Amino acid sequence: MPNKNPKQRLYSELTRVAKALSSPGRLELIELLAQGECTVEVLARGAGLSIANASHHLQVLREARLVEARKEGQYVHYRLAGPDVFGLFRTLRSVGGRRLAEVDQILQTYLRTRDVLEPVGRRDLLKRAEEGTVIVLDVRPPEEYRAGHIPGAISVPVEKLGARLADLPRGKEIVAYCRGPYCVMAFDAVKVLRAHGRKARRLEDGFPEWRAAGLPVAAGAEETEGVSRRATRGRRGSR
Repeated sequence: MPNKNPKQRLYSELTRVAKALSSPGRLELIELLAQGECTVEVLARGAGLSIANASHHLQVLREARLVEARKEGQYVHYRLAGPDVFGLFRTLRSVGGRRLAEVDQILQTYLRTRDVLEPVGRRDLLKRAEEGTVIVLDVRPPEEYRAGHIPGAISVPVEKLGARLADLPRGKEIVAYCRGPYCVMAFDAVKVLRAHGRKARRLEDGFPEWRAAGLPVAAGAEETEGVSRRATRGRRGSR
């Protein structure tokens, strides 16, 4: 006989969300989508998945109403269904970090040993960026920068940072940021910068947390050139 207990039916529906989150690949896709709207090709590349595998995971997330999609020409663009999806992801991440010793051990080994200096808080970075006393460096892939970034940030993907050091003015601290607290790109960028004698730290978490906090956000690629020109003028003025 069908279960007529409304409470059991309710819990049964809620398990659809829990099941959709029960995959490392799908959690990483949610983290990537928290950067902004992406095509399946970009998501697959960012998560290290095949396009077929990424498409399957996205379909599961879509069936659970966690992501939405729109088609533009030959491409399908995916986005989180709402800010509450990223909130759920953050809660899962936070509870796991507090309750699972294995998570804390991985964090200690994988991340915290990479940088002993205290990271820069969001409000502190906003204040210093507005005052012009710090250089904000976005080290994510260009498509993620275009989807959304901290206003005034210079876009230099971490793998190109060594070749672009001359574009960054000296005399100011550089604060690098990437996808979030589990992302190593900002750690790697800080390591490169310090190895070349630059004063550098990282943002305490990442761009999705910045946006979730209601702080200013810019989008598009146009600002990259403008910021680069301002940085160049600042470097010339310091000579």
